[in-house]
Amino acid sequence: MRIYTSAQNTEFTGRSSSILDDLSRKDFVDAYALIHFPKDRPMCGRFALFHDAATLAKYLPVERVAFSPQPRYNIAPTQVVAAVLCLPEESGRTLDVLQWGLVPFWAKDVRMGSRMINARAETAAQKPAYRAAFKHRRCVLPASGYYEWKKQPYCKTPHYFSMVDGRPFGMAGLWEEWNSPDGELLHTCSILTTEASPGIAAIHHRMPVILGAEAQLCWLEADPEDRTQIQYLLKPYPRDDLQAHPVSTQMNAAKWDDPSCIEPVLN
Repeated sequence: MRIYTSAQNTEFTGRSSSILDDLSRKDFVDAYALIHFPKDRPMCGRFALFHDAATLAKYLPVERVAFSPQPRYNIAPTQVVAAVLCLPEESGRTLDVLQWGLVPFWAKDVRMGSRMINARAETAAQKPAYRAAFKHRRCVLPASGYYEWKKQPYCKTPHYFSMVDGRPFGMAGLWEEWNSPDGELLHTCSILTTEASPGIAAIHHRMPVILGAEAQLCWLEADPEDRTQIQYLLKPYPRDDLQAHPVSTQMNAAKWDDPSCIEPVLN
């Protein structure tokens, strides 16, 4: 089974798209700020994925490919993202597609997802919005790198984080199903974040939960009743092979999506 979402592109253009179709004026402004001014929002608010499916299968526990991601250098909230997840009706761990911004199964309004792009690892298991997904619907979100903004006296400077050797990595995520009033089935996700490791905290106090190879398997397949084991995986990335450099503030605009997004600039 493929996982379908209601959105294929959520840039703010003349066309309505995704969860933005029925926004009130205030909701539209809030969602616009989330996508176009992530420096004012919680991390992780942008990331890149330009490795192909074959490369992802070498570094992530992919057994079946149902979605082949195209190179993206500036993925923004409410857009579609690749994810590795275990589906009851499929055999094996599947690379498929979700929409970024988790909509709880009990939500009455899809717009809730635009504010739920991240879940705090420390409290996700207890939060009503994430509790069921934490237990039954965990996923791994592949990334080539992610962005975070460093506070400075008069501005915030975007930084790009990636592995020193250039390999892709997997971020811990949660996914959920939501049925719209008109019967449409939407599959959405959130990225788990945790305290930043010492080398990263100088730029930002939070970071995505980055899982090693063994931790990815455990995260996907752990006994849902063994919350202690699951929670143990959600810790700051312990190794020093994660690097960062400042990038152009042009990437604040979601429409800017090409390799120049990740090029270093003088700070």
